[in-house]
Amino acid sequence: MTQKQSKSDPGKLVIISGPSGVGKSTVVKKLLQQCDLPLELSVSATTRPRREEDTDGVNYHFLTDEEFQQRVSSGDFLEYAEVFGHGHWYGTLKDQVSTGLNSGKWIVLEIDVEGAARVLKLHPSAVTIFIHPGSLKELRRRLEGRGTETPESLARRLEVAGQELAATSIYQNIVTNDTVEQTVELICQLLMKSRNQPSGDNTECTTN
Repeated sequence: MTQKQSKSDPGKLVIISGPSGVGKSTVVKKLLQQCDLPLELSVSATTRPRREEDTDGVNYHFLTDEEFQQRVSSGDFLEYAEVFGHGHWYGTLKDQVSTGLNSGKWIVLEIDVEGAARVLKLHPSAVTIFIHPGSLKELRRRLEGRGTETPESLARRLEVAGQELAATSIYQNIVTNDTVEQTVELICQLLMKSRNQPSGDNTECTTN
């Protein structure tokens, strides 16, 4: 997309959030593939059971409940939370982030609004991007289209999404995900601009 960053440049922390169903995982995956910056996705730790297709250290760092709580007690996490009440914990390890930043990487955290607020207390200069569905009605359409939600889980996801959409003021950039390709292009452009710019006021963007 654009000229690659010099390896001597310092790393940056990038926070990308958005409600469940907005397509952020797809956007992040393509962003890592297509944007000419040294982007690296931070691998979260989780207590979720490991699936057959999972690779430890690639998909997640898989921990037992005891190991996770020990690392919480040791202060090893930038942020952590139980997701959707399933009893499984997820968290961002401090050493993963610091190691990447020190090596000049742009470390991408794909986390929720609550986690973003916690990380910003320690890394206030992080580049923050919220991927917006456009409306709750559109998000409902996308979630229903997946065909994986029960009425109860759909209602819960929409409730959480409403809370997240009401808390977007902590983000510098709000990008409406109309198409994945345009959203990836726009986010990459925002990151390129942030290389030599201090954190600024909130900006609302769309891919129209």
